[in-house]
Order: sequence, then C-alpha cells, then structure tokens
Amino acid sequence: MLTESYWPAEAGEIRDITVCETIRHAADTVPDRIALVDCLVDPAARRSWTYAEFRADIERTARALLTRFTPGDRVAVWAPNSAEWVIIQQGAALAGMVLVALNPAYRAREVEFVLRQSGSVVLFCVDSYRDFAMRDLVEDLRPGLPGLREVISLAEWEEFLDQGDPARALPATEPTDLLQIQYTSGTTGFPKGAMLHHKGLVNEATFVAERAGFDDGDVYINAMPMYHIGGGAVTSFGAWAKRGTFVILPGFEPGHVLEAYETFRGTHGLLVPTMLIAMLDHPDRPRRDLSSMKTVLSGAAAVPASLVRRTSELFDCRFSILFGQTETHGVISQTRLTDEAEDQANTVGRPLPQLEVSLIDPATGDRVGIGEPGEICCRGYQNMVGYYGLPDETAATVDAEGWLHMGDIGTMDERGYLAITGRVKDMIIRGGMNLYPAEIEGALTDHPAIETAAVIGVPDEQWGEQVGAILRLRSGHDRPSVDELTRFLRGHIAPHKTPVFWAFRDDMPMTPSGKIQKFVLREEVLKGLLTFDETRSRGESGTPDQALEV
Repeated sequence: MLTESYWPAEAGEIRDITVCETIRHAADTVPDRIALVDCLVDPAARRSWTYAEFRADIERTARALLTRFTPGDRVAVWAPNSAEWVIIQQGAALAGMVLVALNPAYRAREVEFVLRQSGSVVLFCVDSYRDFAMRDLVEDLRPGLPGLREVISLAEWEEFLDQGDPARALPATEPTDLLQIQYTSGTTGFPKGAMLHHKGLVNEATFVAERAGFDDGDVYINAMPMYHIGGGAVTSFGAWAKRGTFVILPGFEPGHVLEAYETFRGTHGLLVPTMLIAMLDHPDRPRRDLSSMKTVLSGAAAVPASLVRRTSELFDCRFSILFGQTETHGVISQTRLTDEAEDQANTVGRPLPQLEVSLIDPATGDRVGIGEPGEICCRGYQNMVGYYGLPDETAATVDAEGWLHMGDIGTMDERGYLAITGRVKDMIIRGGMNLYPAEIEGALTDHPAIETAAVIGVPDEQWGEQVGAILRLRSGHDRPSVDELTRFLRGHIAPHKTPVFWAFRDDMPMTPSGKIQKFVLREEVLKGLLTFDETRSRGESGTPDQALEV
C-alpha cells in the first residue's frame, strides 16, 4: 500500500530490441503466418503478407531507400492508412532512417512546417485524398523546401521498390536509435515533434498487448490512423512482438470495422469512445459474427462507465483502458483484465513495468498525498528523447531530474491506480477552487440521454470562471431539461461543480484520434459563436444561486 502519490518502477523485462528484430524473429519462426492485411473496403482488392513476404518487402524498401538516402535521414509519409504506409515505416527503420508521420488532413501551412522543421529529405504521398490534390500541393511547396530532395507518389510504389540493389548490405540498428518523429496534435500553435526510439515503442507496445491478453498469433483490427501513436505503434508493434496479425483499415467506418472483425477473426482492437459508440449503434452489429473478439482497448478520451459495461455486454468481450501520450512512446498505465468493474470504470489502471510515476502540485512542485489531485509525471525508458529541434520546449517538459511532466491532472490511490481528472490547462478555477472537467464529464455521461460531454471554464466577473457544459445527446433520447440534469448531478458530485451554463449540439470539434478540441469550444464561446441556453442554475439577478456558493 502506498503512502504518497508515487509509484516506483515495477519489475518487468525491458528488452534491448528493435522493431526490425521482432519482425525478423517472427519471419524465422512462423514464416507462413499472416503478418499484415490491407483490408480495403472492396474484398477483391485486399492483400495480405506472410511474415516471410513482409520481411522481404521491408528489406526491398530499405535497400531502395539506401540507393538515394543515408542512415539518419528523415523520411516523411503523408497518406491515409495503407499497407504501403506500414512497409515504408518498417523499411525506413531497417535502413536506419527516421520516419516523419504527417496527418493527411494537413494543409499547406502545416505540411510546409513539418517538412521544414523535421528536415525531411523525401516525402511519400498519395496523389489525392478525399478530393484534395495532395501531390499538387507538395509540388507547389517544393521551391520553398530546398532540403526536400524527392517526392514519391505511392502510385509509383513498385517502380520505387525495383530501384533497390538486392545485394546492398543493411546497416546495423540499435535499440536506442531514433525510429520516428511523431508530431503532437498542435492544438495551440504548430505541433512539436517528439523523438521516439525502437526500445521505447517495442517494449511499451508489448506490455500493452500482454496486459490486454494478446496471445501468440492473435489478430489486431486497426482503424486508428497510422500517423497517430495508437495506430502507428501501440497496436502494430504489439501484434508483431507477439507474432500476430495486423489488419489495417484505410480509415474508420463502423460497418467496415465490424465486417473486418468477422472476416479476419479479430481478437483485439484499439477503439476510442466515439468509434465504439458508432459500432455499437450500427445496424450491422447484431448480424455479424463477433465471437472471436477477446479484448477492446480504449482511451485517448474519457471512457464512461456506461460505455465499458455496454461494450463488454454487447461484444461479449473484456475491456482494457489505456492512458498515455506521444511523448511517453504511447501508453504509461492500463487496466488489467482482472480488475474489478469499479476500477475499469473509474481508473486508468496501474503504470506499466519499469516506469516511475509521481503526482505533484503544479504550483509548488511538491508531491501530493494519496487521493489528492496533481500533475502526472513519469520517468523511465519510455520518456521521449526530446522535441526535435526544440531544446527550450524539451526542457519545459522534461525537468533536470528526468521527470516528464505530462500536463494531465489525476489522482493515485494507495494501490497505485490512476484516475484522470483533467488537464492542467483545462483546469477551471472557480472562486479560488480548482475544478477538474473530466470528473464532471464522467458524471454527465452516466445520464442515459448524454452521449458526449465537454466541460469548459466560462469567464465570470464574480467567480473568475464558471462551469459550462456542452452536450451531445444519445441517439433515440429526448433532450433532458437543465433542471433534470442538475438534479441528476447533485446526486453524484458536489454542488459547486454543477455547470451553470449549458448548451446542446449535434457534433463536437474532434481531433482525428477522437479527443474533443476544447480550445475550439472556448474560442467559439469567446467569439459569441457558441451561446449557452438560459438555465435556472442562476438566480434572477444573474448571480450564482446559493446552492452553488459552496
């Protein structure tokens, strides 16, 4: 039992290994097992690779890259999910190069910034995506990017592979070599590129797979984008470490994901809450054979207890909740399959092996007591090398003692279980009291009519900030009154945490990984684009009622 909010590094084998070695091991031991499936919507167009074939194409890619570029060079990919995306990632790793992943939703300003800031020498891209001419945009940008020596269309993929020398020796790679520069979402200003290494990504993904009950030869179904840490490492690297199959979908469409689980006997998948809700509500779900499903992993956003229960019941599967961020090579804590329902619903589990976790007061830097909210900090092999080309930003995130400050506020109980209560930057200060949106959002989504909740601070002359709630209704439910919601919350959280301002909308601004972009909501409020409904949570004089003055 812990006496303060500090988790010492738990025992566990950290392997000095590269992702290239995991694939070589699988190719040597189970060469005929399926390693990769390109699960396009049209079944006739789908392709698959055995481990022997996968290794051969990765080596071809590495040799083709080495005819034009050198180890250490940055190789950028700007494309939606595909088998080629995966093979470029692994081929660059085998060539000792560093992958730079671009979101296919990026436009000129973002693309130019990432390519310039990362120093990418080559960009692989599709000609167009969702009616946007990506190749044409890159060609327009090239005069201003002298370091970008080549742009290669994925439509010319086979021609590119044929240019490699089959006799070329491949360089040695080390576990601590850089593997990827993964750019953060950039919700305020330009994104930052977290430098990630083989050892961190492979071990983290392996621990996640093991805690999720991923057995040798199991099957990951993946619709998470590959440029995101969830699709581009947590699921894929975990599958290959366990000699399993990685089924990649071009994007998320709930009916397609359900069909993929049935067709390929999927056992595991990382599905953020918005994905899960869409799959559970899809009309195809009852008719699909989903008996192969073992475990649903979820995270990236708050996972309501009601969604955990509904998923476990309707999919007849286990559930594991993940928590982490790009700067920590992905996941730092995870619930176990044997955890009680209360822990599954209300925590994000214990830290992964060989990782220290400490919760501190953001204002003083002092470690907080058990059950007290504090900023989550971690230290260990999972910490990023730093932000590429940004030493000041790196120093602001990783302190002199090696603690990475995650920016998330949470609590730790005496067993080491973490619960997330919000972000440092999202914290609402009402009358000098710190309020954490995640707690209020969790209570709101326990209401049967509420599918999604976003809680933000609204400027208030008297209190500094008041609590505002933006809600999306669950399909088939009528809109509850504010009085009803207020009464419901009063049975779950303290009165002073109850929202004063309320709004309902049909959609939410989301990141590609399923997180609500609260900064967009806050900007809409400040600009008058999002107005709150009149409520009876405020007195006639316009000041908070006595029930809220706690």
